[in-house]
Amino acid sequence: MTTTAANPGITVAVWPGCVPRLVNQGAEDFLDYRAEGGYREMPDADQFLAEVQRSGLLGRGGAGFPLAIKLASVRDSVARRGADAVIIANGEEGEPTSIKDRWLLRNRPHLVLDGLRLAAAVAGATRGYVYVSDPAAARSIEAALSEVGAETLGLTISVYTVNAGYVAGEETAAVRAINGGPAKPTDKPPRPYQKGVAQRPTLVSNVETLANLPYLARHGATAFRSEGTDSSPGTFLATVSGGGRPPVLYELPHGAVLADLLGVHGIPANQVRGVLMGGYFAGLLNPEALEVTLDHQTLRAGGSGLGCGAISVLTDDCPVAVAASVLAYFGRENAGQCGSCFNGTAAMAAVAEALRDQVATTEDVGRLQRWAGVLPGRGACGTLDGATKVAASLLTQFPELVALHLAGACDTCRGGAFRGERPYAIEEVPA
Repeated sequence: MTTTAANPGITVAVWPGCVPRLVNQGAEDFLDYRAEGGYREMPDADQFLAEVQRSGLLGRGGAGFPLAIKLASVRDSVARRGADAVIIANGEEGEPTSIKDRWLLRNRPHLVLDGLRLAAAVAGATRGYVYVSDPAAARSIEAALSEVGAETLGLTISVYTVNAGYVAGEETAAVRAINGGPAKPTDKPPRPYQKGVAQRPTLVSNVETLANLPYLARHGATAFRSEGTDSSPGTFLATVSGGGRPPVLYELPHGAVLADLLGVHGIPANQVRGVLMGGYFAGLLNPEALEVTLDHQTLRAGGSGLGCGAISVLTDDCPVAVAASVLAYFGRENAGQCGSCFNGTAAMAAVAEALRDQVATTEDVGRLQRWAGVLPGRGACGTLDGATKVAASLLTQFPELVALHLAGACDTCRGGAFRGERPYAIEEVPA
């Protein structure tokens, strides 16, 4: 493990036997990055798009959507409309339990910019933005831009900074903010690839996703797929927090076993009461699920998700109390634009808090179960989906614990229930 110079409070580690592709030791140096093959001559756009498709590279921002499809969609829009595209490297990182994007932007700005220019060449973009809410990340990218120059990048790139917020990183919120509006989601369609910044076809891609492209350009799809699984190829960055231990940012291959990751992190399986997956978005898992493999297909099949790769471990805290705090966070952080989300998150939070305080009724729990089933898919963004996953997973993964709270018999919560404004958040570190 190494502690990075630009983030003295964050430790990074590489999975045993895994050759790192994204993390490094110390802050990135422009001349060294270039000497090691960075900013190489731009590949043929059509051939590189085919290579991205063969690689199976999935987005690392949360949804796990194939990057090749995004790139092709923007290219098609450019061809139909005859307008140059815009590309947004999305590093706002609204998930409080995640540090990966800020770490990349602060420590590997040239890797991010190199990936951005490769994606821009494929998409037909002449204008780019690095979209952030972290001031240190903004300074790092601005310094890197002054080193590399627009001629090498092949397009004009600037940094766009917004106030941090859970919904600010949603792709339509990023477009809306750059267009001069609030950093809040908009209804779809149109989607950004159809009409985005200045009404031009726009690619919005997470910075970790883009940071994988230089490796792919140098080594090809076969090498990229040498780590990971068939459906979730490559490595990914996982922010592991909780369990009374300092957070660590790991680079590991998709398909690693969750229990093994927690063991490397220093938390034995018999100490785990639950796991909060994918930041706040993918819900809770109980200890019986620790043998699950960390890939999109497996986790989705089990009703959870990898999301942004953030994993928070519950050892001393009661999962009911943690779920109540997360739902209360969703109630505060929703955009306030959609009635179903505004009212739904507040209602679910109220039931979860009553359950935590051991004053809820079976009728309350029945309502929570019904809302978790009927509310997904409503609203302009995924906030309500995240909240319903937390509620649904609490009920399905911890039925005995729910029953214990209905009976007023949870000693953990009776002794002082967990309450957090931003549960397991990776707080700001100096840079």
